[in-house]
Amino acid sequence: MKKLISTNPAKNYEVLGSVDVSTSKEINSKITKARSATAAWKALGVVKRIEFLQPLYQQFLKRKKEIALLVTREIGKPITESKSDLDWDDGYFQDFLEQGPTYLEDEISYQKDKKVHRLVYEPLGIAAVIVPWNYPFGNFLWGVVPNLIAGNTVVFKHSEECPLMGKLIDEMMDTLHLPEGVFSQIYGGGKVGEQLVNGDIDLIWFTGSTGTGKKLYEIAGKKFIKGVMELGGSNPAVVFEDVNIDTIIGTLYTGRFMNCGQVCDATKRLIVHKSIYGALVKKLEERLADVKIGDPESEGTQLGSLVAKRQLELLEGQVSDAVTRGARIVSGGSRPVGLRGAYYLPTLLTNVKRPMRVWKEEVFGPVLPVIPFQTEEEAIELANDTPYGLGAQVFSKDVDRALRVANKINAGCVDVNEGNHWQPCTPFGGFKGSGKGREHGKPGFQELCQIKVIALG
Repeated sequence: MKKLISTNPAKNYEVLGSVDVSTSKEINSKITKARSATAAWKALGVVKRIEFLQPLYQQFLKRKKEIALLVTREIGKPITESKSDLDWDDGYFQDFLEQGPTYLEDEISYQKDKKVHRLVYEPLGIAAVIVPWNYPFGNFLWGVVPNLIAGNTVVFKHSEECPLMGKLIDEMMDTLHLPEGVFSQIYGGGKVGEQLVNGDIDLIWFTGSTGTGKKLYEIAGKKFIKGVMELGGSNPAVVFEDVNIDTIIGTLYTGRFMNCGQVCDATKRLIVHKSIYGALVKKLEERLADVKIGDPESEGTQLGSLVAKRQLELLEGQVSDAVTRGARIVSGGSRPVGLRGAYYLPTLLTNVKRPMRVWKEEVFGPVLPVIPFQTEEEAIELANDTPYGLGAQVFSKDVDRALRVANKINAGCVDVNEGNHWQPCTPFGGFKGSGKGREHGKPGFQELCQIKVIALG
């Protein structure tokens, strides 16, 4: 039987363990059982479904340290970040369980005399949920728990980069004693996922690359089923000349280099007013010089490794292309000396031109290209010069200007100054190549349903 091997990218790819790749027979069997479970799971109602899931939250609280350490070992994330991520997940988990009934409750769209039109949110059926590796527990939480609360049964596939996290999730889910077929997991790479989405399902819920998302959306279209896609991003951060540079350096650093830059919603293009361009680049250079890169299991480490060797090599190719085309490396730009694994130094690039891959493509690693602008119109045009549209940031003391620019940026979430869109009640998703549909909050839960109108006369 084929195996998925889990390795530690921060320890020279040492083997951590393995799981069996799901066979074609197993995949079909799990889809069949999920179909058999749909009617009964729907009939339970949202409150009873949440009662089934409540013990999962208690397990999550008890096993936080174990989960955090496994995240760090499988993907190279600093242990302090892994712990922080789970604290953040805690808020989302609580919101899903507490607000799920409110998000899904019936709504009155019309009422006059005895006539009442009621909107009812019903489950779609079977959800094929496929998630990436960069937030191994959080991505499971966001994709699976709302679907189960909404009444969909789930066949789940985690990334091949973190199979041991998938195994841990299976252990946790098994203790819930859900009705057979309500939740199951399959293991493997792209071929396994492809068989899943081509099976008898009713929804594809996917987080991952835009290229894969487009292929899955084509499959959904041919099957005439729904697809909810949270895809890649190349977020711009626009910095105007009236900001206090010292107060935003921390925000800019975190926005780009958190999780070693492997975040879909990270700042990936920094667009700075010409008058403060040099000063801001200098401050960022100083900030990067202080970053401690190394063993992610050490509490003092601020930057760990990339997830895999292939990710490292992709990043090196993007930076090499930029340098060949005239970009200047202000800091970083190479693997650190003395560290064995998928490590790359935090990197700052100037003299960036639009044909460069670091501008045109999503850069999933600790590399930040910086480009100057002169006018507000130019800043907006640069911000929108991307096939993506997930998120953006605008910094200016002139709030009217900042809001004016935010309204003209084509992105699903735009943070202004210290604004932060990350709240469980706030929908998340993108424009253009960054996705279809939304997750989180009332809109996110309703994405997982079909709307029935019951008109009483």
